[in-house]
Amino acid sequence: MDDKQLLRYSRHILLPQVDIKGQEAISAGRVLIIGIGGLGSPVSMYLAASGVGTLVLVDDDKVDVSNLQRQIVHREYTLGLSKVESAAQTLAAINSTVCIKTLARRLDEITLMEQVEKADVVVDCSDNFVTRKLLNRTCLATRTPLVSGAAIRLEGQLAVFDFRDQTCPCYQCLYALTGDEDLTCSQNGVLSPVVGVVGSHQALEALKILGSFGKLNAGRLALFDGYANQWRYLNAQKDPKCEVCGNP
Repeated sequence: MDDKQLLRYSRHILLPQVDIKGQEAISAGRVLIIGIGGLGSPVSMYLAASGVGTLVLVDDDKVDVSNLQRQIVHREYTLGLSKVESAAQTLAAINSTVCIKTLARRLDEITLMEQVEKADVVVDCSDNFVTRKLLNRTCLATRTPLVSGAAIRLEGQLAVFDFRDQTCPCYQCLYALTGDEDLTCSQNGVLSPVVGVVGSHQALEALKILGSFGKLNAGRLALFDGYANQWRYLNAQKDPKCEVCGNP
């Protein structure tokens, strides 16, 4: 780490939990971010500012004016651009030393597997159960930590699936707690800071995984109530009958 990096990340390095070793691990890390919308915005911006070595951005959508209310990585002048290109411009302005790779399409199972295998952490910022289920299966197969978030209306959810630990429950195991219903911001609305709260927590969990410090929010589901500004936590256990991670 050179003098410029030591100065830039000095506030991280001053933390005994992180120190130079942790920052070097962060700077050598590769994070795959699925979805560059309301959650993906704070995730990508904080990870870029923190000096994560490589960020891989995946989204097949384009920037629309209705996105600007909450998707803070995008700008008025990037309307009509692909979200990954729009985000790449903002992230490069935040930290030009971060390597940013963009995939402006939905990934098929083969390509997703290739990208997950390369990643140290996967952050799920998607907005549909098809993608979440596929990410869950893929990360389980590769033993890649998965940081999952969701936000709608004034409510948010956060969970870490640390598949390096074979006792950790998977996303499918949580259905008894969360249900299986696709809700969209376009139909139900969302208050903009709520996605910021959840996305910031996702970025925090990703940095803890990369830097190997702190206690992860694994083995439990965190529920955020923006109306009351409260978090509550539900313990989750591996379901032995789970169709994805249970015993055959």
